[in-house]
Amino acid sequence: MKRALSVSLAALAVLAAPGPGLAAPVEIKLWRHDTGDLEMAAGRAAVERFNRSQPRWKVVVEAIPQGSYTESITAASMVGQLPCIIALDQPTVPNFAWAGHVRPLDALLPADAVARLLEGGRGTYKGQLYSVGQLDVVLVLFARRSQLAALGMRAATMQQPYTAAEFHGLLAQARRSGRFRFPLDLNARFTGEWYSYAFSPWLQSAGADLIDRTGYVRVDGVLNSDAAVGVGRYYGRLFKDKLAERNPADDKAFEQGRVLFHYTGSWKARQYSERFGGDLLVMPPPDFGHGPKIGAASWQWGITRSCKQAEGAAAFLTHLISPQEIAAASRTTGLVPVSAEGAALTEHYRPDGDWRLYFEFARRYAVARPASPAYPALSSAFEKAMADIRSGKDAAEALDQAVDAMEHNISRNNGYGYSLAARKSGGGL
Repeated sequence: MKRALSVSLAALAVLAAPGPGLAAPVEIKLWRHDTGDLEMAAGRAAVERFNRSQPRWKVVVEAIPQGSYTESITAASMVGQLPCIIALDQPTVPNFAWAGHVRPLDALLPADAVARLLEGGRGTYKGQLYSVGQLDVVLVLFARRSQLAALGMRAATMQQPYTAAEFHGLLAQARRSGRFRFPLDLNARFTGEWYSYAFSPWLQSAGADLIDRTGYVRVDGVLNSDAAVGVGRYYGRLFKDKLAERNPADDKAFEQGRVLFHYTGSWKARQYSERFGGDLLVMPPPDFGHGPKIGAASWQWGITRSCKQAEGAAAFLTHLISPQEIAAASRTTGLVPVSAEGAALTEHYRPDGDWRLYFEFARRYAVARPASPAYPALSSAFEKAMADIRSGKDAAEALDQAVDAMEHNISRNNGYGYSLAARKSGGGL
């Protein structure tokens, strides 16, 4: 009896063991930063669907606290321990590419799938693709129909956005009405990337920018151009004229009716829609002369140069940017899908959806932040300049100082892969 039982168990073991046609899937390690519950849930579901959809690859996820995420990647790269796939904040992608951490994706991903992505779905460096994403957020100007009507003000539309001058006039009118101590909320409590994300589009709308994008080494004459200084002075005047609060006590001014306008991201869409319903207005940012502009792109995915399973990693990224997966991620998180095909599969962002306007903003107004490895330094210097302007420093002086800091950083890093000669010629690689 014992012999028969052992033979049976041995037979079961043979049947259970993977044979030549039933090899165990190859594991692909993925690192991501630890984010909100909805985004983590969407990510887990996408991985599970991929792992079930085919037998060759198995994506294994490790979530790392956001505060130590970049440091973890840097440390792992120094000892050759990076995983195959890493999450990247899109503006930092050129820096990771320049440092050699991630590889180009053009030959790994289907060209037609990449072509369907909006500006906010791609991360590039020197004209090559290094990352792809599923979701984005957009900048908007929120207001309430009833409050604008009470002041006799028109609502901005995509066909007729507010000009910068008109917007300033409306803010002054709202303050004179006595109904609003500070009519505009600019998220002045935010720090870090908010400044470049929110206000470099004002530069671009005015015909300026953070850096000359033809060569990615020249800042002088761009960030401190007449157009840029004009935007800086416009921004400073908002605080000087008490149209926006320098140091707000909280971030609830719009929902509590203490401000007329809130310039912020579509991450507020669900909260404000639930609170105000049909009274909520979603409007484009003001036009400084070249049409409204907004920042593009959020967290994306790249494949490391050390990855030995690049084929499997590329299969997973291809899975993520399919219309079905983009739609699934949007449905879970509420964020803006980065393809028209994905949007069409969602309730909110489809052509007749109640949030379609956010998708249209992403499609028509989005401008990626400069695709330069210097971007973290550019962003930091611009943040300081805007903080100084908010505190009362003249924009010309603040932006000149930012230019000096940016160009010094670029020179110290030998152009980050671009030719410093482009500073004289105004372009070139």
